[in-house]
Amino acid sequence: MNVLQEVLQFLINALSLGGLYALMALGLVIVYGILRLVNFAYGELVMVAGYTLLMLGTGPLPWLIVAAISVGMAVLTSLLLERVAFRPVRQASATTMLITSFAVSALLQNAAILFVSPRAKAVVTPSFFTENFQVGGLLISKGNLAGLVVSLLLLGLLTLFLRRTLLGIALRAAADDFVMTRLVGIRANQVIAAAFAISGFFAGVVALFWIGRLGSVGPFVGSTPVLVAFVAAVVGGMQSLTGAVIGGYLLGALTVGLQLVLPQSLLDYRQAFVFAIVLLVLLFRPQGLVRGTTITERV
Repeated sequence: MNVLQEVLQFLINALSLGGLYALMALGLVIVYGILRLVNFAYGELVMVAGYTLLMLGTGPLPWLIVAAISVGMAVLTSLLLERVAFRPVRQASATTMLITSFAVSALLQNAAILFVSPRAKAVVTPSFFTENFQVGGLLISKGNLAGLVVSLLLLGLLTLFLRRTLLGIALRAAADDFVMTRLVGIRANQVIAAAFAISGFFAGVVALFWIGRLGSVGPFVGSTPVLVAFVAAVVGGMQSLTGAVIGGYLLGALTVGLQLVLPQSLLDYRQAFVFAIVLLVLLFRPQGLVRGTTITERV
């Protein structure tokens, strides 16, 4: 494989993984932009979608239908959490909401341990997640290519939604000035529920590809996605959707790049190297790579 092929291989893998990381980060930032809530129960939405894949994957339904139901379950769970857990403490301090998100996360994890299993279970996934095809000298994973296409499509659709629909404009206005948005007649509950629904949708889509890569689901399967989402959002800028996307792609590029350059003996410590680089970035840009105050910026 020549240098050009190696670069193309790196770009495909980095953009695919970075796209998933960007969707994860957006799921956090779109809620944070309105409520200033870092929802650490976000990872459990991935878990819910994963267990739905587990339960329905061996049935007669086509996998695409099962995938759509799984994403729908993540959206429904996100809306239920907003209504039951977060709405009652909406007027409380940011610390209270943060502790609530940790409590919800622990509750859902322990429910999975109690009612399903503490061990990871294999999930039936389509073969394309593990299949490759060759183009010239490039070996391309079908799963990576699908993840790249889906992530770019969703990022484009989110941009259109925020800029071309009444609800999207209301979301942007609420992030800019929530009190004023309510004074001009926008229903606060509707806007916040929409933010949680979008967050749940992204979590469900990420779950399809994340669990497709792992091939299994367990009570703590969402721990890594929510950590990645938080780190990507902080690096890019917690108050900027553009920053969340940039942070996600940067984290994806670092992860794939280190996998290529690190010796075999150090591959197990790849995440440690990634977070060390992230710390260096934050030393020079503690506010994140993109400075923003609202979600009104272009994705």
